[in-house]
Amino acid sequence: MKFDVMTPEEENEIRRRQKSRNLVLGGVLLFFVVLFYMITIVRMGE
Repeated sequence: MKFDVMTPEEENEIRRRQKSRNLVLGGVLLFFVVLFYMITIVRMGE
């Protein structure tokens, strides 16, 4: 069996991509939370 060993630069690049992907997903989640909150407030006012 052969295991590919990543260089520190490759590991840092993967971590950087994961961090940016997590930030985007967190932003999308926050957007939907605010959207549902606003929809709820508007519907309660009717």
